[in-house]
Amino acid sequence: MKNKNPYKIIVYLLISFIFIKVPAEAATDSAAIKHQQAVLISTSNWILKQAFLNKTSGLQVQGRGIVGRLLSDDVSGERHQRFILRLANKQTLLIAHNIDIAPRLVGLKPGDTVTFYGLYEWNSKGGLIHWTHHDPDGNHVNGWLRYRGKIYQ
Repeated sequence: MKNKNPYKIIVYLLISFIFIKVPAEAATDSAAIKHQQAVLISTSNWILKQAFLNKTSGLQVQGRGIVGRLLSDDVSGERHQRFILRLANKQTLLIAHNIDIAPRLVGLKPGDTVTFYGLYEWNSKGGLIHWTHHDPDGNHVNGWLRYRGKIYQ
């Protein structure tokens, strides 16, 4: 069977390389942990940029950005808290966080930093991140948001 999206293979290889090259157990001091996080975020930004440029969707990604704008909740169907994140590479992402499954990020405001782990879907404005919550049915990878040191899942 021909793989329709070779970029997914590249993404998985890069992520695997990071975790082999910089294993978590080797990061025993604060400087090593900060370095590992910086490498992961830098690589995530590159992956997200490539996904946008190549109109790729369906990638499980981790990243971090600054809240640029708060949007109204999406209340059609399951409710989602929505906001725009700007990555260090200037790419913007719409975060759609299911607040029927996971808690709302209370106190969120423009300028705040949010780290995410969720599913990337391409759109013409930079992309969408969703599945930032646990899966009650256990069929999907659990996602999360980290805000002010707390995990929202």
